[in-house]
Amino acid sequence: MTTYHQSTRGEPRVALVTCADLADLDPDDRLVLAPLAARGVAVQAVIWDDPDVDWSSYDLVVLRSPWDYALRRDEFVSWAATVPTLVNPADVVRWNTDKRYLAELSAAGVPTVPTSWIGPGESWQLPAETGEYVLKPAVSAGSQDTGRYDLADPEHRDLAAAHVRRLSEAGRVTMVQPYLRAVDTEGETALLFLAGPDGLEFSHAIRKGPMLAGPDLGPDGLYKAEEITARTVRPEQLAVAERTLAAIPGGTRQLLYARVDLIPGPDGEPVLVELELTEPSLFIGYANEAPDRLATAITTHLTRRA
Repeated sequence: MTTYHQSTRGEPRVALVTCADLADLDPDDRLVLAPLAARGVAVQAVIWDDPDVDWSSYDLVVLRSPWDYALRRDEFVSWAATVPTLVNPADVVRWNTDKRYLAELSAAGVPTVPTSWIGPGESWQLPAETGEYVLKPAVSAGSQDTGRYDLADPEHRDLAAAHVRRLSEAGRVTMVQPYLRAVDTEGETALLFLAGPDGLEFSHAIRKGPMLAGPDLGPDGLYKAEEITARTVRPEQLAVAERTLAAIPGGTRQLLYARVDLIPGPDGEPVLVELELTEPSLFIGYANEAPDRLATAITTHLTRRA
């Protein structure tokens, strides 16, 4: 547990939740510490599965980088349910940590990347047609256990089948998606939203460069390295993001943040790749005033709970 600002009587106490591998927080998250201190908020970085933490001692518990939860989702979701001041809240965590939420959003009319699902023990027939596909588990973080396969390549076909078997034998659901080639040129656009007085407000956007070079060959760290630059959002991207947020169960007023990840589909129109409500990188270092906006969002939630 790392204390960044010593609490005195009367100061609100906020925990920024992380994991043991990032005990001092991700560098991007540390950018919010000074703005919070300037607002009189006492902040600690706290590891989510530390058994000695008294979560009731915090006025607000903010999920930031608990990125080791993917192989222990049930434990993580159960833990979240014990923290009454958690943001985003436990019911959102339960819904959002299994990417099968994409099916719900698609059914609600949100344009999403086409996705099929392979449950543990289910057989999978590789598509007969050639093309590139992405395989990944329905519960994951940091692009772990994610691979890109060219089914015109016999070796890739074998590796894709092995990938599905590996996830199935571990009791995990596999997602199968077409690889959207626009990511190689346009990249992925992440739109960041932070809490305001009446709900989420658009803050800033970034571009992620292509990350998947080929098949998944096993663990390669807590998360894959990302190529990030600032991006000016386009009206059609903002429209899809707002349509996505409008479909979140329970509405957006309960949320501290949201990240909407979009890639152009085959027709050039943006489609949803992921909706990140649990532990997204917020990339506050890539936009002027974003650290202050995040600090204000946190104090907004503190005020609502006062």
